[in-house]
Amino acid sequence: FPTGVVLGGARRRELLQWAADGGLVIEDDYDAEHRYDRPPVPALRGVLPEQVLYLGSVSKLLAPALRTGWVLAPARYRDALVDAKRLSDLGNAALPQLVLAHLMESGALERHLRLQRTRHRRRRDAMTAAVAAHLPGAAVHGAAAGLHLMLTFPDGLPCTDTELAAAALAHGVKVHPLSWHARLPHPPGLVLGYAAGTPGEIEEGIAVLGRLLREAGPPLPG
Repeated sequence: FPTGVVLGGARRRELLQWAADGGLVIEDDYDAEHRYDRPPVPALRGVLPEQVLYLGSVSKLLAPALRTGWVLAPARYRDALVDAKRLSDLGNAALPQLVLAHLMESGALERHLRLQRTRHRRRRDAMTAAVAAHLPGAAVHGAAAGLHLMLTFPDGLPCTDTELAAAALAHGVKVHPLSWHARLPHPPGLVLGYAAGTPGEIEEGIAVLGRLLREAGPPLPG
């Protein structure tokens, strides 16, 4: 996050070799359920289960307020993890966990996921088309998965990305400046979520961004 980049095959092999030599990989399978144009990347946990601590949550699939997630840990760490969890918060509420288990066992969760993928693909496609129409200088990243797009403006902006985000918010459009997520030099950009809006709302929001940029004038000199 937010680039949508997945480790390539060579990097994954290097990481697995490092773990096989005694390292421990903590694998957060972020947005794994929300993939649209290609199969999910296989989890490292399936290749080296005793060296990978695998975790995830249902925050993006159902609701963040459920506060429900999971950890699949190598056997040698399980008792320590259970003890640490018990000491930190005395455990999660049992009822949401039982409801989640029922959804999984009944097949309802899988049906919900298929419906959500269809909706989110339609919203992603609407956002991609709107960017092409209203922000023609923007490059789109991370469209294959997740619930957001990352935009960069290789030719620059007439203002900083934080100024653009503030102006958009004043017009009712909430975006993240890419600079909030960066520590190294980078092209200006934005992070745009599409999960909560209809295709029409998404198109209207991108149109507002395009209008603000046109009104601001030509890009600042590099």
